[in-house]
Amino acid sequence: MACGYVYDPLKGDPDSGIPAGTDFEDLPEDWVCPKCGVGKEMFEKAP
Repeated sequence: MACGYVYDPLKGDPDSGIPAGTDFEDLPEDWVCPKCGVGKEMFEKAP
């Protein structure tokens, strides 16, 4: 994990136009972390 940001599908990412209820797998391929800018491929699944 680059910065420790945890994507919460219940909240989505409204600042990036991602509505609440969007699963991580359904995020666009070009979505990036709102805190540090890394891509989806840098994220790790939470235990």
